[in-house]
Amino acid sequence: MLKNEPVRIRVQIKPNASQNEVLGFKDGILHIRIATPAIKGQANQELIKFLSNILGASKSNLTIEKGMTGRRKVIAISELSRNQVMRKVERSSRSDNLSQ
Repeated sequence: MLKNEPVRIRVQIKPNASQNEVLGFKDGILHIRIATPAIKGQANQELIKFLSNILGASKSNLTIEKGMTGRRKVIAISELSRNQVMRKVERSSRSDNLSQ
């Protein structure tokens, strides 16, 4: 498999939630709750760990490209196609959309 451009997804996290969960996409942004508080990068580390489990990818294949200190982030994912990423994220999503 040739290395392609990484897949980039926009993510908005809600740290300090009761549990980690994928809420789904709204307006092209993936909404995720993270149980870890946003202290000293702990929520970022938990986000990468959580996403790597969902995607079945190594943590080294996920990078936060933008938004290290904010709730909105751009995540780059290597070694997976956009279709693979979307399929795996949708499978783990609590709902198909957040408009409810």
